[in-house]
Amino acid sequence: MLDFGFDKIALIGAVALIVIGPEKLPKVARTLGHLFGKAQRYVADVKAEVNRSIELDELRKMKDQFQDAARDVSQTVQREVQAAGSAVESEWREAADAWSGGSPATATEALSTPVPEYRPPKKNWRLKRGATPLWYKQRHGVRTRAQSGAARVARFRPPGLGPRR
Repeated sequence: MLDFGFDKIALIGAVALIVIGPEKLPKVARTLGHLFGKAQRYVADVKAEVNRSIELDELRKMKDQFQDAARDVSQTVQREVQAAGSAVESEWREAADAWSGGSPATATEALSTPVPEYRPPKKNWRLKRGATPLWYKQRHGVRTRAQSGAARVARFRPPGLGPRR
């Protein structure tokens, strides 16, 4: 930027005072200050926009690199899975042929065992209640011991009344 010393600024101020006049000088100085502030804000906005576009380009490049790496990994995994699947299939066919001595279809039928039908498990309420931790039962007021009605009344009777007769 331009190098203005105190002496140059004083010279410019004196010339402006003579040319513009003392009545209009404050108004002109205020207008110049506003224009200078707008110019600074505009330059700062342009710098910020340039920085954002640079960062956006870098992020796009990183995104493309990650996508390429993910695509390569996916292709490698697919190839390995296909190779393993074909190896297992070929071993299965060889074993089925050797075991049955015939076609692979009869060997597969012979190796397959009947699968039992699914039955949902029986619900056992007591087992569920017993599996609940004691601290949880105490916190939520679950009774863990059976108590008769008379015993409960006696337990919660205010002190000093004594037993009823």
